[in-house]
Amino acid sequence: MSATRNDLPDNTRKAMIALLNARLVDAIDLRLCLKQAHWNIKGPNFVALHELFDQIQARVAVFVDDIAERAVALGGYANGATQAVALGTQLKAYPTETLDHGGHSAAVADRLAAFGKLVRSAIDAADEAGDKGTADLFTGVSRQVDKDLWLVEAHL
Repeated sequence: MSATRNDLPDNTRKAMIALLNARLVDAIDLRLCLKQAHWNIKGPNFVALHELFDQIQARVAVFVDDIAERAVALGGYANGATQAVALGTQLKAYPTETLDHGGHSAAVADRLAAFGKLVRSAIDAADEAGDKGTADLFTGVSRQVDKDLWLVEAHL
């Protein structure tokens, strides 16, 4: 870890850096899943879902940046390399053979729900560690992911 004037104990910072990097790879994977759906959606709801998936991925891109920067601010590093994402993501692989609007909507909803669950767990872990800043970051992510899940589920 790099030196910082952050007054969180070293063991707390180390644990939060690991937690942040674990959710970082999930967020990057989620963003790529959303782009996969955005690029390949077909069907009667094409325009609405094409635009919705792109809007959600743009919000996830902000989460990616916020999560990565928090890890670095705590004296760690952000590991968002493709190898880290491939090895570390907790999300199921996206079904690349899916082409219709119902299949993409369900696949996206499943991944948003899984990511939301992981983020809620991260809120609890950060709270228990005494890192209110990281807990707050994940709380904001959770709130938006829940809303985005609702928007996608409305198409199912």
